[in-house]
Amino acid sequence: MSAKQKNLIWNLVLAAFLLGLCVSVYTASKNIDYIWRWHRVPKYILYMANEEVRAPFDGTAVIEKGRIIVEPDMGGDPFVVEEPGKTNLSDGDLVFEGDVVSSTKSLKMGPLLTGLLVTLWISIVSIFFAIIIGVFTGLARVSRNPAFKKLSILYVELIRGTPLLVQIFIFYFFIGTVLQLERMTAGIAALAVFAGAYIAEIVRAGIQSIPKGQMEAARSLGMSYPKAMMYVVLPQAIKRTLPPMAGQFISLIKDSSLVSVISITDLTKSGREAVASTFSPFEIWFTVALMYLVLTSGLSVLVQKLERNMARSD
Repeated sequence: MSAKQKNLIWNLVLAAFLLGLCVSVYTASKNIDYIWRWHRVPKYILYMANEEVRAPFDGTAVIEKGRIIVEPDMGGDPFVVEEPGKTNLSDGDLVFEGDVVSSTKSLKMGPLLTGLLVTLWISIVSIFFAIIIGVFTGLARVSRNPAFKKLSILYVELIRGTPLLVQIFIFYFFIGTVLQLERMTAGIAALAVFAGAYIAEIVRAGIQSIPKGQMEAARSLGMSYPKAMMYVVLPQAIKRTLPPMAGQFISLIKDSSLVSVISITDLTKSGREAVASTFSPFEIWFTVALMYLVLTSGLSVLVQKLERNMARSD
């Protein structure tokens, strides 16, 4: 049997497994008499909003050069709609206060898509600060200064030894109250500090994986320790730490769902609100899971591309 035939057989096995998984989910839903209502989901992602412009006072409509002007009966400045949409008014019609002057339809983001953007923003900012914290802490972990080294060990062990949910509560209810932080700032800070501890260990392991001869060679050329670390050791360490770093970033995106406990309307909180409105938990949570998958898969592809580019530059 050729390799091509073997690949075809295994692909068929994979397809059969996925099909069986889908059938199992469908059968389980039938056993609990669940009615699938996928038609309720799209409006929570994108929907057509009908925006109406209403008259602020009684008056007379004037149609002029594509504009709608409402001349007030009692005198004063007219009400002008520069770019009207659909309207049922004609020139000279009487308009009463609260009447619809024009209406336009536009595509709006639903709560799930809005929550996705909030999650993306929180993740990007948290990753940025987590990298800064992690790199400096990782350098402190391999430093010869005992104060920096012990302080970094204390930080790493303290953060890795306590749950993220508890840390979010501490940042929001204690540190946030003392420093008067907004909930968004407190949530981002908690995520950055949490991920920074793991990134610090990744950076430390990457630096220690570089042969000591690299540092010794750089020092023998007259470089100071910081310059040798910056220009010789760290560039090599970064290449080795990209895969575990990507895993930590993906984990951070998923962990960002916990900020919903402090009333940040991220994707998870938007999903809970949508479930409460639609009474369709399976459809909403499957959609939310797919959105998280899109974020994490996109990041994974980006890191793989970065790895290939760095490998090409060697």
